Amino acid sequence: MAKITALIHTFNDGARVGRALDSLRACDEVLVVDHGSTDNTRKVAEEHGATFKEGIPGVDRGTYAVDASNDWLLCLRANESIGENLEASLFEWKSQDHDSALGFCIALREESASGWKAISPEMRLVNKCRINWTGDLPPNTSCDELPGYILRFDNP
Repeated sequence: MAKITALIHTFNDGARVGRALDSLRACDEVLVVDHGSTDNTRKVAEEHGATFKEGIPGVDRGTYAVDASNDWLLCLRANESIGENLEASLFEWKSQDHDSALGFCIALREESASGWKAISPEMRLVNKCRINWTGDLPPNTSCDELPGYILRFDNP
């Protein structure tokens, strides 16, 4: 059975990250890498059972994939969470073999003042043994899509 580590980079996201962490029941590990927060981000992450790591200035954010215990990473922003339909897809996905895959794309829905809008799918579930990246999120390449949505919230 495949195991998933959720990877979230934070900076003063104490008001937002709790919602993200609450949605990650399908993940076997949650890793929060913080980049100099002065708010309660660490406390919120630890209260939700996440592993908290302080980022090192100058180190590319994608480098922290090596700190994950599992080969598969679900990459989120602190203002995002996974919807129930994506959670179900992830539990089903974990029971299948995906060792040869680079990653999987997931559709996004973004909150705005006028309501929710659909965003093009992005590669967010990746095999860290098969891809490297430098930013918060893996590069956006063509890949099979998992059913469900990542929800991106405008406010905490």
